[in-house]
Amino acid sequence: MEKVKIIECPRDAMQGIKEFIPTHLKVQYIQSLLRCGFDTIDFGSFVSPKAIPQMVDTAEVISKLDFSKTNSKLLAIVANLRGAQAACEHPEIQYLGYPFSISENFQMRNTHKTINQSVILLQEIIDLAQKNNKELVVYISMGFGNPYGDPWNVEIVGEWTNKLYRMGVRILSLSDTVGNSNPENIAYLFSDLILKYPNIEFGAHLHTTPSSWHEKIDAAYQAGCRRFDGAIQGFGGCPMAKDELTGNMPTEKMLSYFNTVQADCNIRPMSFESSYNEATKIFTKYY
Repeated sequence: MEKVKIIECPRDAMQGIKEFIPTHLKVQYIQSLLRCGFDTIDFGSFVSPKAIPQMVDTAEVISKLDFSKTNSKLLAIVANLRGAQAACEHPEIQYLGYPFSISENFQMRNTHKTINQSVILLQEIIDLAQKNNKELVVYISMGFGNPYGDPWNVEIVGEWTNKLYRMGVRILSLSDTVGNSNPENIAYLFSDLILKYPNIEFGAHLHTTPSSWHEKIDAAYQAGCRRFDGAIQGFGGCPMAKDELTGNMPTEKMLSYFNTVQADCNIRPMSFESSYNEATKIFTKYY
């Protein structure tokens, strides 16, 4: 039976919500996710509170979580060196996640840096992660297309994959960001890159509409991807992207798909049902 890693992303689901979700509710929700068996929980971020005010309590959330009965790992998003240094102060965090856009416009919008500046910053974060025994996950945002007018094609994605690999990146998640992927470019990119870079663990961070989730997840899985990001009920999207957000890949849809293809994703059904109910309580009130 094929093993699949599921990365649950409550951070991605919550970060664009304007009304502040109380810390104790975040802790309660993330604690429930830690019981499900997810490989990793993308739980928070160390970024400017002006940019993402919802994540200002990330450090406090960590301090209130109980890790005694979980094997799930924590991932925190960072956008600059200060954020990476803050994340490295927490031994509970195993992964730093850095959004690297191959769109000049979106990189400026997301991190206020040019691509060249971001390359320099990324090397500093790579060095910092290694020094602090953290693993780095780099997200290639706009990995499947670009609505901002910047050049995009599969060759550009391939060129950046090569550059990032030579810098030392070993976990690379291709990110849909605004939901403009299609089965053709998903299948081509994963089948091509996985074959060329066997030492990179490739992930799929797909955003989707309710009608396109199956074709996207199927294309990625059939092309060899075994690492998938999702958010329960598909809540969320990138608040730095265009205003009409496309939701995250719904975790429950992924689990249904992986059950159909008999892939093992190690999720405990009863615990997941409990988390699903927690998500409903939070997002029906705040979303």
